[in-house]
Amino acid sequence: MFRRSFVAGAAASLVLPSLARAQGRLADDPFGLGIASGRPAADSVVLWTRLMARDRSERLAGAITVGWSVAEDETMQRIVRSGEALAEPRWAHSVHVDVGGLAANRPYWYRFTVGRAASAVGRTRTAPSANERLQELRFAFASCQQYEQGFYSSYSHMAADELDLVVHLGDYIYEKSWGRDLVRHHESRARITTLDQYRDRYALYKSDRDLQAAHAAHPWIVTWDDHEVDDDYTDDISPQEADRTRFLAQRAGAYQAFWEHMPLSNAMRPQGPSLTLYDRYRYGQLAEFHVLDDRQYRSHHACSATLKQGKPLEGCAERIEPGRTMLGATQEAWFNDGMARASTRWNIVAQQTLMAELDRGPGDRHVYWADGWDGYPAPRQRLLDAVGASPVKDTLVLGGDVHSFWAADLKQDFASPKSRTVATEFVGGSITSQGPANDRMQAVKAKNPHIRSVTSGVNGYAHVALDRKKGLVSFRTVRSVKEPDSPVQTLARFAVEAGRPGVQQA
Repeated sequence: MFRRSFVAGAAASLVLPSLARAQGRLADDPFGLGIASGRPAADSVVLWTRLMARDRSERLAGAITVGWSVAEDETMQRIVRSGEALAEPRWAHSVHVDVGGLAANRPYWYRFTVGRAASAVGRTRTAPSANERLQELRFAFASCQQYEQGFYSSYSHMAADELDLVVHLGDYIYEKSWGRDLVRHHESRARITTLDQYRDRYALYKSDRDLQAAHAAHPWIVTWDDHEVDDDYTDDISPQEADRTRFLAQRAGAYQAFWEHMPLSNAMRPQGPSLTLYDRYRYGQLAEFHVLDDRQYRSHHACSATLKQGKPLEGCAERIEPGRTMLGATQEAWFNDGMARASTRWNIVAQQTLMAELDRGPGDRHVYWADGWDGYPAPRQRLLDAVGASPVKDTLVLGGDVHSFWAADLKQDFASPKSRTVATEFVGGSITSQGPANDRMQAVKAKNPHIRSVTSGVNGYAHVALDRKKGLVSFRTVRSVKEPDSPVQTLARFAVEAGRPGVQQA
């Protein structure tokens, strides 16, 4: 149905110049990039849209007033909240409306208007109150949607799913072209680095109707990975840009464009190259999401000379240094506090990449990839120690990034197969991004007994159904991302029993 119907003074000096744009007229359909909702709380949601010019190569001039309304019914007859928001040029005429005063755990419908033009009607849903004894929670999680490599038919199916929310784990856009057998194209094959270029890239991705449908059908919780800025970047440098000043300028533009195009609160506007994205979302007494940012604050890659040669890490002493961080001291303390205070039936840790150790070395050799948690084993151990010490004993870790589907037991000590399993991990594939060879992944799995399942060479997303006794995780894959209307099927289904961490076949 929905498919159809960042110190401020310093920040200024970090903004890269953009080419002047012609000033355009409002498009006949100014809501051509769709609408979205996000950050669901028990009494509020955030609504989003962005106004567009008739010619997307142009920019609108001046502030424009946009009407918004929220209703209890799909026909928008029982309006419960309404108002106006200002779409300003400095924020690419994006609109972020923090709607409060809503009832907990119920659907709402919303719409934007400007002049005589009206957006499609979107559907959202508030979270339950903190103490509600919620019986069930259904959500999907996804990542990695390289626009050129395939169509977004997964999102068409996600839009039709009965879900409470969608969690996106990063690589919403890609800053450069790559891959084989491309079915569509970026505006340019060159790597993007400026604010205007990031804006244009988001506009291209968000013009996809299937992606719009999934946004309009469900509230989204979002975090980022690397391609929203630069491939494999760490904190203030990138393999493509080692100059800290230049890269922070690039990061500032990328972070601003990310905020401009996501259903994020006005209070979250970036301050130059800084945007606090990690947060918690509670769903009654049943589940609490701990959404992490493992890019903005992480230590630089260990043995970086090796990484620049494009090789994984072998015999790298720096990799295991205890002072290294993945989350930064502030976020790590925040996470540890959340684990210590947790009080729901399930902890859900939403983060970017595969957390389970993956020794890729042949035979007795031990080889690890620098850009994932294997490049940061000390902070991973601290995180898993915090999970293991939490009063909530059932934790699901969600991941993306690696363009394949994984199910794993997260061990207190990966070197000991009999070590206690402290959490269960699922990586939900990629929407379109091409993955590693499946036979190579099967060979790697054989050396890592805590990896219970891995499949590559297919694309899709994960569907999760939680109740107080169990969690059911289904890997949903499309037949081919080269088909714009590809059907979907269930690749595999797993269960996690409450009180018994670890992967089981369902």
